[in-house]
Amino acid sequence: MTSTERRLSADQPDSPGATSRPGRWLALAVLVLAVLLVAVDATVLGLATPFLSEDLKPSGTQLLWIGDVYSFVIAGLLVSMGSLGDRIGRKKLLLTGAVAFGAVSVLNAYATSPEMMIVARALLGVAGATLMPSTLALIRNIFHDAKERSLAVGIWGAAASAGAAVGPVVGGFLLENFWWGSVFLINLPVMAVLVVVGIKLLPESKNPRPGPWDLLSVALSLVGMVAVVYAVKEAAVHGFRWDIAAAAVVGVAALYWFVRRQRTLPSPLLDMRLFQHRGFSGAVLADLLTILGLAGLVFFLSQFLQLVQGRTPLNAGLIELPAAVGAVAAGLSAGYLARKVSVRSAVAVGLLAVGLALAACTLMTADTGEVALGLALFLGGLGAGLAFTVTADVILSSVPKEQAGAASAVSETAYELGAALGIALLGSIVTGIYRGFPVPAGVPADVSAAAHDSLGGAVESATDLPQEQAAALLAAARDSFTDGFQTAALVGALVLFATAVAAWFMLKGQKLEEGVEH
Repeated sequence: MTSTERRLSADQPDSPGATSRPGRWLALAVLVLAVLLVAVDATVLGLATPFLSEDLKPSGTQLLWIGDVYSFVIAGLLVSMGSLGDRIGRKKLLLTGAVAFGAVSVLNAYATSPEMMIVARALLGVAGATLMPSTLALIRNIFHDAKERSLAVGIWGAAASAGAAVGPVVGGFLLENFWWGSVFLINLPVMAVLVVVGIKLLPESKNPRPGPWDLLSVALSLVGMVAVVYAVKEAAVHGFRWDIAAAAVVGVAALYWFVRRQRTLPSPLLDMRLFQHRGFSGAVLADLLTILGLAGLVFFLSQFLQLVQGRTPLNAGLIELPAAVGAVAAGLSAGYLARKVSVRSAVAVGLLAVGLALAACTLMTADTGEVALGLALFLGGLGAGLAFTVTADVILSSVPKEQAGAASAVSETAYELGAALGIALLGSIVTGIYRGFPVPAGVPADVSAAAHDSLGGAVESATDLPQEQAAALLAAARDSFTDGFQTAALVGALVLFATAVAAWFMLKGQKLEEGVEH
């Protein structure tokens, strides 16, 4: 069956009159609610980290795991969940995942140990893996007019970016008035609205001839992704050891087997032929490297604003708000700009803007003011909104509708894998440089160990020292953390500049669709 025939046969119940579906924008509002929830949840944790550290007392390594295990699990399951949605129905998967997401949020809120928190975050990742690919795939099947779909994808992307920036504001308010678990409980009313309204408004869509869901492929995808990312993370923190090398070998072998198996299955979990489309591959690579450059830095930005600059959680959240403004503005205009100029120009300019924002972070110190911080974050949000929205549109336009879930999952996997690798690699740069700071004479060994473990540990342990000694310890710790933050920002900027060049070549000749599908 040809690609055109597959497009015509896919989702037949939804095709007639789909371009004039009266409830399509209300349905989009429900999908945006889900995106906002996942995006807010991903960033609000960074703001809560100092409070969580004080309560649960995780080690530096445990803190990194709490931060990135959510992304690890999502990255390992997205392809499987995207393919499952294509098979059983994207609406069904989305609503089931939403209920699970709300339930597991309660477990996160009432975690009593670092280990319990890591497990709870992992389970939240399982639920989260059902949400993102379902939302983007449903957009592909609800909006058949290419220009309308570009606007819908722009709203979707703006919500994802805005949620990431609004998360710290919401979190800041909650943390100043309640305990850190409240940042997870806020998910419950949002999930309730999503499920009740989604049942009424969302149309069901799926592949009419999906084939069986291959459980071996699911296992290979999960084992491969988690093992590889684990190996990268551990090697960055501890150097190469035999167990880390073994994890890397297992992960690479599992992914190789996964790819080989997909090429032989009549109904693969992921159609590897998608990557033969240069625009698809270029868009996925741009997503992966962009978020890699951003994620690690964003994870530590909230700590920098609170623990180095001494801002309150709410003030730190408001400082990050210009990123949301830039992302929304760029997301809503991205489709128009990409059609007026070109896809590769829009993506490359967006990536360069993010790179410049990261480069500006190399100049940030404890005395950097709100205006400079806001301008840098606005530029970063503007660039990210432009690049992510156009690449999402390219990915959706490159595949027939019945593969929308799998293609969306590839896009989201790149995003989540980039986030996990960014936190692991750039986070390890920050941590590695931070741990080298000199401790003032006379500081007890246990206090020194706690201070070197994390900046949050230094702030907490300094309360037991004489005032002058505590001030010297905190000054050294904050200076060292700032050095690590600036170095990670420089590495992130270089990654983004290189990605902009790669996108310029890989997206050459790529265009967004025009007109209406029939």
